[in-house]
Amino acid sequence: MSKPIRIVRHASQQGSAVPAQVAHDQLQRPLRDLRISITDKCNFRCTYCMPREVFGPDYPFLSHGELLSFEEITRVAAICTQLGLRKIRLTGGEPLLRKDIEVLIEMLAALRTPQGEPIEIALTTNATLLKQKAQSLKDAGLERVTVSLDALEDQRFQHMSDSKIGVARVLAGIEKAHEVGLRPVKVNMVVRKGLNDDQIVPMAEYFRGRDHILRFIEYMDVGNTNGWNMKEVVTGAEILERIAAHYPLEPVSSNYRGEVASRYRYTDGQGEIGLITSVSQPFCGDCTRLRLSPEGKFFLCLFGGQGYDVRTHLRSAANDAEIAQFIRQMWGQRDVRYSELRGQGIVDEQGPKVEMSYIGG
Repeated sequence: MSKPIRIVRHASQQGSAVPAQVAHDQLQRPLRDLRISITDKCNFRCTYCMPREVFGPDYPFLSHGELLSFEEITRVAAICTQLGLRKIRLTGGEPLLRKDIEVLIEMLAALRTPQGEPIEIALTTNATLLKQKAQSLKDAGLERVTVSLDALEDQRFQHMSDSKIGVARVLAGIEKAHEVGLRPVKVNMVVRKGLNDDQIVPMAEYFRGRDHILRFIEYMDVGNTNGWNMKEVVTGAEILERIAAHYPLEPVSSNYRGEVASRYRYTDGQGEIGLITSVSQPFCGDCTRLRLSPEGKFFLCLFGGQGYDVRTHLRSAANDAEIAQFIRQMWGQRDVRYSELRGQGIVDEQGPKVEMSYIGG
């Protein structure tokens, strides 16, 4: 059970300096990555994330006033840079639906570590608006994009996304992002047995040699509404086997600690793929990610159920040092490793969890 977190008041200014010191949790995992969900709205209704029967026309999405402002988001991120933050990823919902997102990116891109180094800024999107926004995103300071794409066939894609948008629009967004320098573009495919697993090899064939990185994600039990069933999971090992039967692969070392995808490259030099295996091979031990919801709650795990309210502190008289204390204490008591414990059969898989559409992947 997490201990309550309280801010201790000091007679100091709102801009009070935050001592630079990397925050570590109970398992000695540093705070390196901040995933910021900037909207809970999306123009897709993917069945594994935001099923229409739950997120219908009457669903109570957050109002604009409930969302963190760009200034509040930037303030939180700036404080986190003093605690070890090195990478920010903007998510949703669909983040490109947030008006003037380029302004936020420009504000975040101006942040620096205590050593004066820039913070890496990335974004995950369904790419429906990417073609028209790619250049402005790049100009604002965005470095990379990750695009969700679960099938190459229009009918299959539209069924999984529960939309009328064609694959060509997503592919055009990917190519535009690559053209303007948001590369390598990473393409994420969530694989569900019996639904789109026959698209594994066609997706690999399409993206080979295109300078993009295709990543296959095991179907996960995120949230409470996606109807997760272990029988629908296609493991990373099986995915690798299917692709290798056509195109030989070899393992590649991780780029950094905490990288979620296991990397493999084609032996003929035509690029690489990634496998994200949180079900069959959990990677909790190296998880360095803190998640911030659209209205200002921190979550310590993608499968977490408890949020820690930072918005109240942002909108009160709390200064930066006090908010840093709140974040450090919250992260310091973190001991979550849901996927590892799920694999050992000692967690309640049906317990309440935050929805992926609300907190981002």
